[in-house]
Amino acid sequence: MIDHSYLKDLAALLGVFLDDRALERFDLYAQKMCDWNEKINLTAITDPREICVKHFADSLSVLAKVEIPQGAKLIDVGTGAGFPGLALKIARPDLRVTLLDSTKKKLTVLEDISQTLELEVELLHKRAEEAGQSGDYREKFDIATARAVANLAVLSEYCLPFVRVGGRFLAMKSAKTQEELTGAKKAIGLLGGSVETVHTLQLETAGERTIIELKKTSPTPAPYPRPSAKIARFPLG
Repeated sequence: MIDHSYLKDLAALLGVFLDDRALERFDLYAQKMCDWNEKINLTAITDPREICVKHFADSLSVLAKVEIPQGAKLIDVGTGAGFPGLALKIARPDLRVTLLDSTKKKLTVLEDISQTLELEVELLHKRAEEAGQSGDYREKFDIATARAVANLAVLSEYCLPFVRVGGRFLAMKSAKTQEELTGAKKAIGLLGGSVETVHTLQLETAGERTIIELKKTSPTPAPYPRPSAKIARFPLG
């Protein structure tokens, strides 16, 4: 379905090497995602080249900008169709990846895809604010990722509780984020984080991308994350 050479070149521009097995897996991923997309709404992006850029290369941009240790534990919050979490697992099979989503149907899709790709991932069907209060998941991860449109203060409350002290939360954004970042700094500090780096890059045909890298500097206070209704009505900041 996808042009292997095109994806390999896109990844190489990001400093990411994809071997033949990874390229085969990305190809199967695209095929299975498009097949499932006819039954459940996973993505509006179905053109093979756009999938390569806007889903796969976008996900791999994390590896271009952030050094993730071998064997790191990573949770992808609100993973949807598996981006960036499952794409990162394809490129870095050493990562221990948990894909979290509150929609059971999406996790059913990801179970089918991950089995087809012969990749072991943990699939977690929970709301982020519930999982973030669970002793099984709270502050258990080296890396949390989220590729979402939610405001950074809101995303931080959902995601920072998963990250161990010394770990990172990577918020993937598609637009300029300085105003959003300024408004979220108080919330980030309250949740035990600090702004480490703001990475920007140009993604071929898809414009500018921003990865906001937050470092977990102290434990998240027990009340956070709050129930989703409170997060929505009374965002921190």
